[in-house]
Amino acid sequence: MKNRFVIILLIIFLLLSSCSTGTDVSSVNVSITHDGKIENLSVPSNSTISQAIAIAGISFGYLDRVEPNKSNLVSENLIIKIIRVQETFILEETVLPFESQTIKNESLPTGQTILIQAGHNGMQSITYRVVTEDGIEVSRSITKIEITQPAQPEIIMIGVQSDFRAVTITGVIAYISSANAWLMESTTGNRRALVSTGDLDGRIFSISPDRKWLLFSRSNSGDDESLINSLWVISLTDADAQPLPLTIGGIPIKNVVHYAEWVPGKTQTIAYSTVEPRPTAPGWQANNDLQIMKFNDTGASSDFKTIIATNPGGIYGWWGTVYCWSPDASEIAYARPDGIGLIDSKTGSLNPIIEFTPYNTQSDWAWVSGITWSPSNHALLYFVKPASDESINSGFDLNAAVIGQNDIINLKNNVGLFAYPTTSPANQGGVFKIAYLSAILPDQSETSKYALHIMDRDGSNDQKLYPGEGVQGLEAQQVVWSPLSDSDSALFIAFIAQGNMMFVNPTTGELNQITGDGSISRIDWK
Repeated sequence: MKNRFVIILLIIFLLLSSCSTGTDVSSVNVSITHDGKIENLSVPSNSTISQAIAIAGISFGYLDRVEPNKSNLVSENLIIKIIRVQETFILEETVLPFESQTIKNESLPTGQTILIQAGHNGMQSITYRVVTEDGIEVSRSITKIEITQPAQPEIIMIGVQSDFRAVTITGVIAYISSANAWLMESTTGNRRALVSTGDLDGRIFSISPDRKWLLFSRSNSGDDESLINSLWVISLTDADAQPLPLTIGGIPIKNVVHYAEWVPGKTQTIAYSTVEPRPTAPGWQANNDLQIMKFNDTGASSDFKTIIATNPGGIYGWWGTVYCWSPDASEIAYARPDGIGLIDSKTGSLNPIIEFTPYNTQSDWAWVSGITWSPSNHALLYFVKPASDESINSGFDLNAAVIGQNDIINLKNNVGLFAYPTTSPANQGGVFKIAYLSAILPDQSETSKYALHIMDRDGSNDQKLYPGEGVQGLEAQQVVWSPLSDSDSALFIAFIAQGNMMFVNPTTGELNQITGDGSISRIDWK
């Protein structure tokens, strides 16, 4: 009986002992392949793959991949793969080929070519993201392309001379075609290139009164943020002349946006006004200054004078002021967004003829009237002004101010913002005409096409010269009169229609198309 009790106690002890120690944890065998090696090890059977890798003491990066998934549980004879993933960025420099561009020009005989601009390849940098797995590239993608040096296109001008009848002309005509300067002499068929740089911006373009020089502006083609354009001249009497930059103390005259003009009666002397570049629209802040400089045959200043120093320029003065010398150089008129007046050349003070509320363009530009003097004297100043200050849409009238009498004469109503009056040369009797533009849609003159009109100096005998019935109107522009000839031949008015130079005889109304390639942007005739 005693022995049976002992056996029962022993059984109970063994059972309790088994409960206190728990079940034995079994292990499984796994293999881990990585970095070209295979590692075999035993790990607890309830381990995850991530734990098995940790037990093996193997590290891996955030891009590395593990197969099967790291969160899976291990199993007997499981093969675990660690795939090393690397990301690198490679920068490659590649050539950016230049393009070839051709410009048709009637000023050249058919088949003749001129290299306007040599082409140069550019450079671009391409950044690639390259991904490798265990040293083998699996993907390559572009993450960034940057042009480090822009390509410069090759520009070739090709002659396509048309069969338009050549017209005999008095004086010389300079014009801009495809941003290059050309000259016509004797007839409209006799043309030669003056400046073939392809960078004339057309802001300034004027023949000197003695027909010996051309004044023009060239745009900034570089990266200089302080430069909008620069002033240049070229001789019209030397067939081999090269353009000359106008300089003062060795510094080029630059940033001339609104105004530069030959001073009447003075050789190789110009007046001009400047602006300061700005990163915001319209791209400048006007100085509203007035400078005079005389240049020598190298383009350098031999005499310099400031008539008006930098000033705010009144309401909307940020846009700029334009000036106009009377034919006898006794008066200087000015026009700015808020009025028209005269300049005291000794003191630089402004003496208003009329002041008005500036036209609100509701945009990043301001309106300034075109102004012109009567020929041979300074008796009349022609300009455009708002018809009324009551509304910005009240219309714009063509007027004449009688200098010295404080009289303003209304000549034509509702001609539009961009009438740009210009007077003809006066004949021996002192008689002259006025050419002006009149908006085809006066209530929308800011965007309207315009018609070309002429009238007598008092506004009488008004006549429309262009366009005819069914013909498109003109873009706003300053038309030019031909000079008087010794033979007293008929005057012409030159203008641009759809990019082509046109002549009209204001007496007969006869039209002549001079060019046909649609590339003309500015004309001057002296």
